[in-house]
Amino acid sequence: MKTFQYVLIASCLGLSSSLSSCNKFLDKPLENQQRSEEIDYSNTALMYGPVSGVYRSASDDNLVHWIDLSIRCMRDDDYQQAAPNPNDNPELMGIKNFQNDVTIQSYWGINQSWISYYSLVIAANNALIELDNFAEKIPVSNAADIKLNRQYKAEVRFLRAYAHLMVSRLFGNVPILIDSDNIGRLATIQKSTVAEVRQFIIDEMNACSEDLEDARPNQSKHIGAVTKYSALLLKAKAAADLAGNDNGSAHWNDVLDATNKIIASGRFSLYPNYYELFKIPGKLSNESIFELQYSDFGLGTGDIVRPGVDWGTFFKWQGPSGDQKGSPISGAGWVPPSQNIVDFLTNRGETERLKTTILYCGVDGNPATTSLTPSGDVVYGNPFGVKYFNGKAYLPKSQMTAGRMEYGANNNVRILRYADVLLLNAEAKVRKGQNGDEPFRLIRERAKLAPITNVNLNQILDERRAEFACEWWGERFNDLVRTERAKEVFGAKFTPGVSEYIPIPQTQIDANPNFR
Repeated sequence: MKTFQYVLIASCLGLSSSLSSCNKFLDKPLENQQRSEEIDYSNTALMYGPVSGVYRSASDDNLVHWIDLSIRCMRDDDYQQAAPNPNDNPELMGIKNFQNDVTIQSYWGINQSWISYYSLVIAANNALIELDNFAEKIPVSNAADIKLNRQYKAEVRFLRAYAHLMVSRLFGNVPILIDSDNIGRLATIQKSTVAEVRQFIIDEMNACSEDLEDARPNQSKHIGAVTKYSALLLKAKAAADLAGNDNGSAHWNDVLDATNKIIASGRFSLYPNYYELFKIPGKLSNESIFELQYSDFGLGTGDIVRPGVDWGTFFKWQGPSGDQKGSPISGAGWVPPSQNIVDFLTNRGETERLKTTILYCGVDGNPATTSLTPSGDVVYGNPFGVKYFNGKAYLPKSQMTAGRMEYGANNNVRILRYADVLLLNAEAKVRKGQNGDEPFRLIRERAKLAPITNVNLNQILDERRAEFACEWWGERFNDLVRTERAKEVFGAKFTPGVSEYIPIPQTQIDANPNFR
């Protein structure tokens, strides 16, 4: 049963218990999936099954777990605290203050983040083995199915590479897990450096991008699937991390080449309404390069595919806290935006991005007061006096399916957008001594801001902050790290060479001393 080892080792990655205690789970198939010995690998109509399983793994919690969301957000200055009550989960405030001590290293939350990302990696490894089994049964003369098999493998490799990017951005030097052939090997695997992880991602995207569909995700056969352009953007992001603040780095050539190809395809455009981009009208728009899909199937009752597997769902986790008088515009109130980001957007004269990013909660959070969203929903203040919640996670009541009360239930989670392509393209051009005005102009035009000529690096980085503010994936913090500006922003509490990453969980070090 080697195949299903990959699926369920994930639980063992986070446990210091003996291997024997994990072995008993290895013979259990995934929910609603066949055992490998029951699959007819000669039936290529079944070939998408393993791929679909990895997408589901990404959507089910491995990229949207509430604690991982909270940890990523805490390192940004776009957020003020973790919980509405700052005394909840004090370890998260320790992470915000870059206190990488034994308390943080032993915190269950960072171990859960580690497990989430490597669960996705292991699910991808498992799917690739299944796809190899299908490939062995495809006749050499069947070129169409051979090509489709390669495409499916490329989609899975993208998801595996994306998981490696995220876990490395969080923990720094981490293992590249592409050959988890048995449980015992996991106790001897070595860490790879941050640079090696980024190069792995670049190499993977180079190897598989041409096997992916030449289409927008919303044009793909399986709507919303990873395509060639998803791979190109992931390559560009990994290359930008490698290039860092070195304008002379050859990796800026990789960034420019990849983003030029996406732009030149003519397939993508910015969704014209920034506010609606993050709501139902913006689902799988022509701006989308990768997003996680969810649905209530347009029904007021019954099953729902939603981000998260318990009440701490991705959107609800960020919804307004306090007594919202039975309104569906409510939630747990975690990771509220900071006054810092509100002031930043306000001082820039932002209108569209401010009203989209910031959801006001009463008057200064006072529970006796109310505020109105741009869509006309009433939001009451809260007992903790939190003034703001994340407007990009907000879904208006008018766009919710009648009968549904789950905050954001029918919405997708945006991960990679064409806006990122344009801003990375502008940055790469400026760093190489070229003019980046045109891609930069498109971003500001959509935000209803005046164009800037001869745009410089500082202006591009400020634009990135405004564009991606409070978007969950830690772009702001990563930009500060790769441009060596984190110390300037965070001051004495940030120690270069130490504070860029949180410590690998003690549980993982106990299981494998190589992770020290």
